[in-house]
Amino acid sequence: MQTYEDSEPIVRIRDYKQDRVNFMLENVDLAFANSFRRVVQADIPTIAVDMVEVEANTTVLPDEFIAHRIGMVPLVSTNCDEGMRYTRDCICLSGCRYCSIELRLDVSCNDNRTMEVTSNHLEVIPPFSSDEGSPGDELTKRGDDFGQPVGKNKADVPPVLICKIRKGQELKLRCVAKKGIAKEHAKWSPCSAVAFEYDPYNKLRHTTYWHEADPRTEWPIGENAKEEEAPRDDEVFDFNAKPRKFYFEVETDGSLGPQEVIMKGLAELQTKLANLILGLKSETDMPPTGGDTGLAGVNGHVPTAWVPPSSSGTWGQNAASGAGYASPAGGGGWSSGGGGSGGWSTSPAQNTGGSTSAWTTSPTQNSGGASGAWGTSPAQTWGGSSSPNAGSGSGWGTSAQQGWGSPTQQASGWNL
Repeated sequence: MQTYEDSEPIVRIRDYKQDRVNFMLENVDLAFANSFRRVVQADIPTIAVDMVEVEANTTVLPDEFIAHRIGMVPLVSTNCDEGMRYTRDCICLSGCRYCSIELRLDVSCNDNRTMEVTSNHLEVIPPFSSDEGSPGDELTKRGDDFGQPVGKNKADVPPVLICKIRKGQELKLRCVAKKGIAKEHAKWSPCSAVAFEYDPYNKLRHTTYWHEADPRTEWPIGENAKEEEAPRDDEVFDFNAKPRKFYFEVETDGSLGPQEVIMKGLAELQTKLANLILGLKSETDMPPTGGDTGLAGVNGHVPTAWVPPSSSGTWGQNAASGAGYASPAGGGGWSSGGGGSGGWSTSPAQNTGGSTSAWTTSPTQNSGGASGAWGTSPAQTWGGSSSPNAGSGSGWGTSAQQGWGSPTQQASGWNL
């Protein structure tokens, strides 16, 4: 028998208007439905006023209050994912026509009446030609009303009230709108409300109804209950049951249409899941980036094979020496004491011979071989069992007369 997990998702639109849509989503799990709700709310890019420069304000409201209200005014953002760049992705210094839109507001009251300053007073300044920013085709993908306040000069859409002024008062300011998502600030959210319901009869008992006498009379059933069959009084509770129908109501603020919100939300969720699957893949599943047939690691780095420790010690074969910071006795070290090059090469004490590696010698000495990236110890190139006090002076000083004399060495280590 085919279960709903094996069936294709079903979408049935029940109501569609200019700024909202009501639909039923079936044959998906609760995690997907909630993920879709969150993506629609917070991950779809729009444009909104991000900076306000107040030139004159004699109203009763402070500058910060007015700037906040202007930032929450929805702007037409149709196809803004292709028609505008993020500021962080543009090479301009202080905003250009490819990553920002300038709006201005200049209103003054000269009559003895109360004047309302609304979003209809915001005027979009046409983009000017500038050498800033790399050339692109973003401007060709914008509509005629791109960046305008939603519902401007439309009789059926009331404007957004910014403030009220009286005779002799004025408000003059400059605004810069930028592209962003609601994870950064709620003003970039294309939706004013997103909600979904499932299990209207509470068959799964995910909700506990507080009641005084009878929950059925105190908690009436909603309209979505007409889509499902009512439970019987003698019906046995199914512990393995899962919700399979979800009733969505998406209301936009007008910056994007409901169809564009839903389609972009699905595309964004698909991109997130694809990146998650790609991140969970092991290196053996990744295709080679070119060159040798070896596997490509993170950011193109080729992973190196781990060499298990030898039987003579935990990390390598270095024995205790009589110089510097002696490596652990009995094969403690970091790798083999001599021979060819390796990842860490010698122990932090010495390099007894052979060629050096990427780290070359230890920070203390180099008894044989050529110096490398780390070179010799901070004091000098020691040899044999000589202590830092032996030999002539160096950069760090080797005797007490030079002020930085190091302690004398004993057979068992350092005499502190």
